[in-house]
Amino acid sequence: MDADIIVIGGGLHGSSTALHLARAGADVLVLEKNYAGRHASGVNAGGVRTLRRDPAEIPLALASRELWYRIGELVDDDCGFEQHGQVCVSETDADVAVARERLALMARLGHGHETWIDAAELRAMIPGIAPGVRGGVIARGDGAADPYRTTFAFRRKAAALKARFQEGVTVRGVSRDGAGWRVQADDGVHRARVVVNCAGAWADRIAEQWGEPVPLLPIAPMMLVTTPMDHFLDPVVLCQGRPLSFKQRANGTVLIGGGRRAWVDRDAEWTELDFRSLAEGARTVCELFPHMRAAIVNRGWAGIEAAMPDGLPVIGPSLRHANAFHAFGFSAHGFELGPIVGRIITELISKGSTDFPIAPFNIGRFAAPTAAGDPRPGTGQDTAQAGTATPRARPLRSS
Repeated sequence: MDADIIVIGGGLHGSSTALHLARAGADVLVLEKNYAGRHASGVNAGGVRTLRRDPAEIPLALASRELWYRIGELVDDDCGFEQHGQVCVSETDADVAVARERLALMARLGHGHETWIDAAELRAMIPGIAPGVRGGVIARGDGAADPYRTTFAFRRKAAALKARFQEGVTVRGVSRDGAGWRVQADDGVHRARVVVNCAGAWADRIAEQWGEPVPLLPIAPMMLVTTPMDHFLDPVVLCQGRPLSFKQRANGTVLIGGGRRAWVDRDAEWTELDFRSLAEGARTVCELFPHMRAAIVNRGWAGIEAAMPDGLPVIGPSLRHANAFHAFGFSAHGFELGPIVGRIITELISKGSTDFPIAPFNIGRFAAPTAAGDPRPGTGQDTAQAGTATPRARPLRSS
């Protein structure tokens, strides 16, 4: 099966890319080795979070949050999105000092989406929180959504716009085929003019085939969910000094995460929960919310995803090949960025550039310098800098 554009990976970023491409009239095929939302995209905490982002990510996060506010217009589903804010609480003087430094940095950068909330206002907002909490940094415009419902909504809407999805199909090789690409998959050979690498925890294998090796680490952040409890919490709660992501869903269940990792074997697509680490997380929850000692844990899970050494994703064109693009390595905080990443990749393909500042996410940051001091891996290849024109970019074809 051939297509103008092939997207490898049908998670949230792959499905978002397919949706935006289909909206632009492209002939797009998505190849997914499992099903949309099987791993990280469907089993994360669902945070729509601009709070505590790396400064490089903030412009994308703020733009994506605007799309979340109108997510129903984009995918015909509200995705369970609720805007109740996210707050990072400070328990100690040291936590407060770090929080104040963060707010000073945001002010220097011209960002006002994070503000200080004092202890009294915090306790009025969250009556069940421990009395010793000193206050926190809040992003009132943030929220949360249902991750699997969101991923499936993007997939469904993309398919309604004639994007094609082949699930249960593993990509084995991606190579040049004249001016285009040859994609070898379990179901045969697919050819395309453009290829997009959205392969998540397996994206480094695609990049390596393109001569762009990256130090990707497969990780599996763990989550716990309780049985339903009486309503006590609206905002998502993070913790300045300890790993925590804590929220209550509309159905009363409480979701507990925070970056604690399971053991993972990505080749076997296998994870095993680390119950010692989960117990530490539960202890943090009980210290911040004493009534949680009576909570009943219903289940836990972990989804495999890709982490990069600097915690930033890879977004942008290949530096070695024309008509090849990357969007992977979101390092356990890519869910909120899903809507905007699809738009960015579509702009790069259709226009050869984007107005979003994606230079920090350039795959070339992992390349060893050459003898001439050129950071690009190899010479004499097609190159393009993220955020600038891509050579020989062509308009999208009509479907």
